Amino acid sequence: NFVAVLIIACPCALGLATPTALIVGMGKAAQNGILFKNGESLEELHRADTIVFDKTGTITEGKLSVKNIFVNEISEEEFLSTLSSLERKSEHPIAKAISEFTKEKNINPILVTEFENKPGKGIKGKTDKNNLLAGNESFMLENKIDLSIVRNELKNEAIKNSSLIFLAIDGTLKGFVSVVDSVKDNSAEVINKIKEMKLEPILLSGDNENVTKYISTITGIEKYESGVMPEHKSGKVKKLQDQGRKVIMVGDGINDAPALVQSNIGIAIGNGTDVAIESAEVVLINGDLNGVIKSIKLSKRTIAVIKQNLFWAFIYNVIGIPLAAAGLLNPMFAALAMSLSSVSVISNSLRLKKVKL
Repeated sequence: NFVAVLIIACPCALGLATPTALIVGMGKAAQNGILFKNGESLEELHRADTIVFDKTGTITEGKLSVKNIFVNEISEEEFLSTLSSLERKSEHPIAKAISEFTKEKNINPILVTEFENKPGKGIKGKTDKNNLLAGNESFMLENKIDLSIVRNELKNEAIKNSSLIFLAIDGTLKGFVSVVDSVKDNSAEVINKIKEMKLEPILLSGDNENVTKYISTITGIEKYESGVMPEHKSGKVKKLQDQGRKVIMVGDGINDAPALVQSNIGIAIGNGTDVAIESAEVVLINGDLNGVIKSIKLSKRTIAVIKQNLFWAFIYNVIGIPLAAAGLLNPMFAALAMSLSSVSVISNSLRLKKVKL
């Protein structure tokens, strides 16, 4: 009887219940272009109730293009040459779009020195004769640049829904460019599925109010915040966590890294920056936003399988130990039952391979 109890009480199945499900779940995720860096992130994901999205490169394509150019007391070529010379020192997607546009126009850059980057705002620099400023509206106002000359232009609907970069030389506004970005084809569909899963999507952007509102309207995200500085994104996530929320942060840029670390689970777009990918626990290798939905679904299924495994692991012991102690279970049958409990747990975990995401 004592030997039978020892055999049936062997906790092999209990030790296999969680890790086997996690390993199979992470393998299934990898097949679908989703990389989980650890098992804890797969376990944690199903608890989330809020998903915070970065805008550029996450909800939108991140492939910006120059749409409109307005100049004041300067030729368009000189304006673009000066602006691109400043922007080429920045890694921001808008800066890259301006640099590529001037290359296509065969506009030669000028020599600019003493670069000073202001994240989320703009860039300062100098030529031999002039002080240069390039950046968004708040950056211009912060440096006391008079924008009254372009107020009528800024009321244009096409421009209102664009990201604007202004250029000032020696304290005088010389013009601006409007840069547009297209929303990813499946962004609205993904947001709708997230709502169906009873999760709340929130859009965070460093862009202006009009652009952020425009993107949120197209995608169906009711809650959004515009003009969020890079260093404040993690604070926004922390504020949500202080309210008792479990937050997923989805981003792709250097600016998103602190927020990805702060969130309960950070999800990085695979074609984003190395810093963002390094900071996140989950990486969508192909950059498809549907990976967010698949990740959450897989997490829920994995947790369900773990609970089933634990049930089977315990039920064998609950039934088998009293029978063995009472002498009603031969040690050979106890060994068979113990083995079957391990087989049942592993077989149940392998069912995850057939889950449709």
